[in-house]
Amino acid sequence: MAHLHKQQNFCFVLFFMALTVVYARKAAEVSFQQNYKIIWGNPHHVFFLQHGREVQLSIDKTSGAGFRSKLEYGSGFFQMRIKIPNKDSRGVVTAFYLTSKAYEHMGAKHDEIDFEFLGNNGEPHMLQTNIFASDEGGREQRHSLWFDPTIDFHTYAILWNQHQIVFYVDGVAIRVFKNYSKLGVSYPSKQMHITASIWNGEPWASNGKRIDWNQAPFTAQFQGFNIHGCQTHYHNKYACYSPHLWWNDNKHWKLNPQQQQAYQNVRKKHLVYDYCSDRGKLHKECQMN
Repeated sequence: MAHLHKQQNFCFVLFFMALTVVYARKAAEVSFQQNYKIIWGNPHHVFFLQHGREVQLSIDKTSGAGFRSKLEYGSGFFQMRIKIPNKDSRGVVTAFYLTSKAYEHMGAKHDEIDFEFLGNNGEPHMLQTNIFASDEGGREQRHSLWFDPTIDFHTYAILWNQHQIVFYVDGVAIRVFKNYSKLGVSYPSKQMHITASIWNGEPWASNGKRIDWNQAPFTAQFQGFNIHGCQTHYHNKYACYSPHLWWNDNKHWKLNPQQQQAYQNVRKKHLVYDYCSDRGKLHKECQMN
């Protein structure tokens, strides 16, 4: 009974956070074409539904598919509703992330903020997050999800401002990465596109197993193409740090007590891998957290 009571309390906290999280701001649905474009995959791997308000990406042995935002952003709150493949999808990765262009000829280095669903075969579904700053990655965390992401759409979001990066699942913070750049920790600061894709991640995402292509095509579905972000038309990223942008105000510099409680509950019950546990000496932020 004590275990059931704790589980009920945890579920209540998640439900409460999903209702009260300040980022889930309602807005009129827009079509995919307003803010996004297809960047790879042939026509057989991309399907539009609901008058362009839902996109299906599929992968088979020939190709996967992906799309990205038409514009780049320097800060914001970026979210999408996603439903991942419901088959034995070991090795198939569904991704939603922010990524910069690597202007290597100009000496620029790559920034990226990732959600990656690692395909599974009936085991608990794993969601991996990662952060790259100036080409420095290796900051993986993995969470087991408390629901089946293949049955229905769930909302995945990234808050990115000059103080912190927060990953949310259905309005609940699952990961926080603070800006310690003044202490020598690399932090994403380049303008980035919003990107989503489905791709072949074997053998990395399948523990060395091969994708069962007899199950293909594998299909991921995406909804919610509104964007709350600071556009960087003229590469003036400092304008994107303005406190007049709602995701930059001081309420979003750290989690509030209710968010912090839900975050700690998720870490306790669902965090299955943290890079700081085995590579903490390589990353200064691991000693600060």
